[in-house]
Amino acid sequence: MLDAVDAALVRALQGDGRATYQALADGVGLSRTAVRARVRHLIGAGAIRIVGVLHAGVMGMEVFGHISFRISGPVRPVMEALTRREAVTFAALTAGRFPAVAHVRVGGDAALAAELTVLRGLPGVAGAEVFRAGAIVKDAYSSVRALREVSIDPLDWRLIRHLQRDGRASYAELARNVGLSQAAARSRVVRLIDAGVVHVTALIEPSAVGANEHLGFGLRCRGDAEAIATRLAALPGVSFVTTGFGRYDIVGSATATDRPTLVEALEAVRGCPDISYVESWEHLSVVKERHQVDAAGARETGTPREGDT
Repeated sequence: MLDAVDAALVRALQGDGRATYQALADGVGLSRTAVRARVRHLIGAGAIRIVGVLHAGVMGMEVFGHISFRISGPVRPVMEALTRREAVTFAALTAGRFPAVAHVRVGGDAALAAELTVLRGLPGVAGAEVFRAGAIVKDAYSSVRALREVSIDPLDWRLIRHLQRDGRASYAELARNVGLSQAAARSRVVRLIDAGVVHVTALIEPSAVGANEHLGFGLRCRGDAEAIATRLAALPGVSFVTTGFGRYDIVGSATATDRPTLVEALEAVRGCPDISYVESWEHLSVVKERHQVDAAGARETGTPREGDT
């Protein structure tokens, strides 16, 4: 379990994983030395990993879909098949109306339709319903930011790959690894971060921080779904919110340290004005969870499209 100071440090590192120890210290009211020790302990204990998360749009994976499965027979064989699908970034056995859910990331609606064709054809799958995300409003594993047009050359890709392994690597270390001066490495990293190409953030290991209760929810609402989603994103325990089209108007998830706290989070969601329907499902077993888009196999040139999200 994290104390209040550690929790505040994790939140700050989720926003900016490369924040200086002095900036972190100023935020929590401790000395730089004390904050440095706390951050190193969090990393050493496996409670967090600080990594660079590549914007999905850079890799042509702009479209996000939430899939709810109807399954005939045992669920495990279906889940094993889902883990082998490259487009599937998250898959879980669930308690609720659907026995399994998955998230997919693909390059466009045609690719989403093709992936759905494959998923619906898996042995044991009796049907699959899709929610196609329009705008991701909150993601606890990455700040939600627009991607600006920027050219990425081979040296940039090498820097990105190093940041994916260690988001707090010093500029001196990055410079040595890619053969640049420290000033040049810093300039490139700042440019990539400012353009939204890569976001350095703290990924939390739920079991290490006691956040062992998870649920997902799908909502239908009246009026402006994005405004409602923005209000939901500010609620304690809500870790992911996206608006979109299909079975629901909004899909999200919540995480808590215990069942009563998780119930409180769901009750807060239910109490949000203009929500007309709430469906929830508990994540009994997460079999795949991939927050990072891998740059290892990326082509070493490219220009992201302005406005990709």
